[in-house]
Amino acid sequence: MENSKILSQTFHLLKYTFVIVPIVAGADKFTNLLTHWDQYLNPAIAGMLPFSAAIFMKIVGVIEIVAGFLVLSKPAVGGLTVAAWLTLIALTLLASLKFLDVAVRDLVMAIAAFSMARLAKITS
Repeated sequence: MENSKILSQTFHLLKYTFVIVPIVAGADKFTNLLTHWDQYLNPAIAGMLPFSAAIFMKIVGVIEIVAGFLVLSKPAVGGLTVAAWLTLIALTLLASLKFLDVAVRDLVMAIAAFSMARLAKITS
């Protein structure tokens, strides 16, 4: 298989992953079917909010849904946005010293989203 075809297939696999996962995770912030999302909020951040953790997570959900659609329409920009978002989530988890496994997973996903954004520049 030629290199350009491999790059294109890899890009599309990553692109649709970073369209679907943020949209599903964002939508789940409204239903909590996959997990109880409030538990991942750093208590120090939760204490500074002028509203409940549940409201904050719904705002997060909207941001994640928008990010997923941004990846769909503008993969280079969307990939960088998702990479930054996942890095911020990981840093808040690391700061709370809870859910360190999720923090590491989010950092790995951020690297993949960044890589997808870079591939978008050569495969689109």
